[in-house]
Amino acid sequence: MKKNQLGKSSLFISELGLGGMSLGTDWKKATAIVDEAIDLGVNYIDTADLYDFGENESIIGQAIQGKRDQLIIGTKAGNRFEKGKDGWEWDPSKAHIKQAVKESLARLNLDYIDLYQLHGGTIDDPIDETIAAFEELKKEGSIREYGISSIRPNVIKEYVERSSIVSVMMQYSLLDRRPEEYFSYLQENGISVITRGSLAKGILSDRTLKSVDAAKDGYLSYSTKELAQLKDILMQNYASAHSMNGLAFNYCLSHKPVASVISGASSIEQIRQNVQAVKNESLTEKEVDNLARIAKQDSYSQHRV
Repeated sequence: MKKNQLGKSSLFISELGLGGMSLGTDWKKATAIVDEAIDLGVNYIDTADLYDFGENESIIGQAIQGKRDQLIIGTKAGNRFEKGKDGWEWDPSKAHIKQAVKESLARLNLDYIDLYQLHGGTIDDPIDETIAAFEELKKEGSIREYGISSIRPNVIKEYVERSSIVSVMMQYSLLDRRPEEYFSYLQENGISVITRGSLAKGILSDRTLKSVDAAKDGYLSYSTKELAQLKDILMQNYASAHSMNGLAFNYCLSHKPVASVISGASSIEQIRQNVQAVKNESLTEKEVDNLARIAKQDSYSQHRV
């Protein structure tokens, strides 16, 4: 599978990354999915300390034993929680991040994390303190690079201007094109985009709309009727050459700043389908332009200043 450079770093990650959140807590099943993904060429696995309150990191840590040299591992921090207690609270302080990385390293059974990401963020955070924590972790060797996971334009701008992030993880899909407004800006600053939600909660998958809960009340600015109309157009014009997954993933990957699309998998068959879609269903420039013409181009209305 093709690998793309993450920002200006020495990290090269597969165009499809495996998102840990969908693996569940059946250790045997999750390990089998991780093994299959690696065998199929996926080298980037993305998790977070918050997923299943740390258990997801532990599962991945076990699943990757003996394969560390093949992989780029990303996780996230910023949500303070106590295992066994409901809920969590936002804490981007240096003290919390430096403690959280120790706990993630222990659960993952790693000496270092390749990509450590701030799991959210607001403009009211102590941003300089947060950046200082990540920079210190780099110098100490606990992490190789760091990034943020955020869709807030004002937060992204602050980190681009004040830190050495290599990536921004953003919700991005054919149904949510808001991030495109910032692609040129990120590319000019040598920062990659890692996408999540590229199947729009299953709306852009091969499943029927009736079987997707997220489609029942519309999606973002799309009404239920508009979703049905768009899905019909996609099926009529592209189904002979592409799967819906292929259209969704490769539309995202056709944009230069996008290094990888992250997708979860709850079965071996699902990871096989996702890999097949990314590896064998690339889009032509004309197809990408046509898709952009039939999908809405919305922009962020909040968190701009």
